[in-house]
Amino acid sequence: MKNLLTDIAGVRVGHADNAALASGVTAVVFDAPVVAAIDVRGGGPGTREGALLDAANTVEKIDAIALAGGSAFGLEAGGGVQAWLAEHGRGFAVRGAIIPIVPGAIMFDLLNGGDKAWGRFPPYRDLAYTAAAAAATNFALGSVGAGLGATTANFKGGIGSASAETPGGVRVAALAVVNAVGTVTVGDGPWFWAAPFEIGGEYGGRGLPPSFTPGMLTARLKGGAAATAVENTTLAVVVTDAALNKPQAKRLAVIAQTGFARAIYPVHAPLDGDVLFAAATGEKPIDPLAGLTELGMIAANAVARAIARGVYTAAALPFPGALPSWKQRFG
Repeated sequence: MKNLLTDIAGVRVGHADNAALASGVTAVVFDAPVVAAIDVRGGGPGTREGALLDAANTVEKIDAIALAGGSAFGLEAGGGVQAWLAEHGRGFAVRGAIIPIVPGAIMFDLLNGGDKAWGRFPPYRDLAYTAAAAAATNFALGSVGAGLGATTANFKGGIGSASAETPGGVRVAALAVVNAVGTVTVGDGPWFWAAPFEIGGEYGGRGLPPSFTPGMLTARLKGGAAATAVENTTLAVVVTDAALNKPQAKRLAVIAQTGFARAIYPVHAPLDGDVLFAAATGEKPIDPLAGLTELGMIAANAVARAIARGVYTAAALPFPGALPSWKQRFG
């Protein structure tokens, strides 16, 4: 296992970004349609096709997920991924029509120093097409794709990923775009809130501080008192090779999003747009009660790890006043 979302067979990830724009897109492309659900807990979300994922609605499976910067402008990313899928004959069949199903979500990176004067139409649809075309089983972490312009309250954010396996051999993996209003580290030190779940020094192996001070538990918010609901969001995708129906995928999404609370402080605020997608490729049967509970527990741990890795692997933006990266401070 590579400790990536693509440790689940049939999943590919592609990035496309623009350095001057300081923004980009990440496409998660499935080789075959997958059952999926969504869990939204942030107060300022921006999503595409979220209602379709409700367990009561008709379409059972999706073809890809589009994650983008750009705030509401970035919702056009779904159209770029959809275009690539349509060219390859992928989609939901309605008699003679084929419609690619591409849910998505966005985060706010419009004030990170990049040049957002893109003219009449934003670039996210074209970036998303490029990301989908580039999707592969190996992909970069850190300041790439949808994570290029991501930030947290004190350090540069980015793309992180992690994977795990249940004792019974069911795999689950997570990808996160970390652009939180809060912090992923304890205070301004090198310790990650997700330290108890770290595997093999994947985000520096610093553990937790020897003790917690009141200052460490003080809320650090991006923008301070001026923070607004559209400036922040953490996006995550969890994929498993278990066989789940839509209600079970929804329960996996609910349990897995507890990983946000293990890795970000504070979290799920009015200032965030936190969204998690859960998808299942359907290869391995699982007990619907104890098995799903265990899978959700491990998925939540993977989400926390992916969030920490998103900050650990990020590189600072090359603009005056840009936030430092974790590695700039702590090596």
